[in-house]
Amino acid sequence: MTDAHGMLIDSLVVEERVMFSLDELCRAGAAQPQQVITLVGEGVLLPAGSGPDDWLFDGTALRTTRKAMRLAADLELTLAAVALVLDLMAQIDALQSRLNRLG
Repeated sequence: MTDAHGMLIDSLVVEERVMFSLDELCRAGAAQPQQVITLVGEGVLLPAGSGPDDWLFDGTALRTTRKAMRLAADLELTLAAVALVLDLMAQIDALQSRLNRLG
């Protein structure tokens, strides 16, 4: 899909309750299976299931995987560094929310 200026728009909207297998997440998130397995090991992704063959990921995992892959590529980061960046970004978001609530 393109916008009025001819720019490509990522129009995929995924609900949290949609579930992905490891292969489906890799295809949709532009990641290799080993990268997703590493993100699980780093605690970035939290699948249901006992191992890669039966893991299921919810819709938020797709957004997180895409963000992780962009960070890794754009900033030339290892996935361990990406995990740290994502954690820091989440902490910043939580602090901003808290500040907004406090006025």
